[in-house]
Amino acid sequence: MNELDLLKKDWKKENPNYTQVSEFDIYKMLHKNSSSTVKWILIIGIVEFIVWTGIGFFFNTDDYVKSIHAEEMMIYLKVLTYLNYAVVLWFIYKFYMNYKNISTMVSTKQLMKDIMKTRKTVNQYVAYNLAMIVVSMILGFIMAFLYNPKLSVIKEKIANDASNGVLLKIIGLLTLAIVIFVVIFWLFYKLLYGILLKRLKTNFKELQKIEI
Repeated sequence: MNELDLLKKDWKKENPNYTQVSEFDIYKMLHKNSSSTVKWILIIGIVEFIVWTGIGFFFNTDDYVKSIHAEEMMIYLKVLTYLNYAVVLWFIYKFYMNYKNISTMVSTKQLMKDIMKTRKTVNQYVAYNLAMIVVSMILGFIMAFLYNPKLSVIKEKIANDASNGVLLKIIGLLTLAIVIFVVIFWLFYKLLYGILLKRLKTNFKELQKIEI
């Protein structure tokens, strides 16, 4: 933002004609920076979708489902998978529309609205992915518990435990595992999108100064 700082310094000069030009120059720079940032959000979203889709093909869950004889669950897993693809593609479409809107030269107020809309979309996207991690882990545990014969010993212990201590320990371990995974992925998304969102937030604050 060094170039922007120089423009802002010149913007404060007393010459009214130059002040008007500088204000527009600052807007153009903020607009260009915001457009580039949203473009990177779109690119990262597309790459992320391709990577996770590729991982899904390499680690096919159908083989695991068949190995524990839970074939009746396949239809539900496929519905969940396709639904997830549809939602993620919808978010990518929203990223594209945000980029398209923010790339158009508009008023300062409209640019501020577009920046806020983009930040909101990214935050919703991250929240959705974290929620899907929780749902997937809980569903995976339930499937393993109900169908995996290797867990029959644990099921017997739970059935014979009148105090439900074993069940509570398992729920506690599952909760801990979910929290750890959610924190890891939250940090991943914080690193992936956090810098870009911070840049948009900075641009928004600078636009506020122009609007005032």
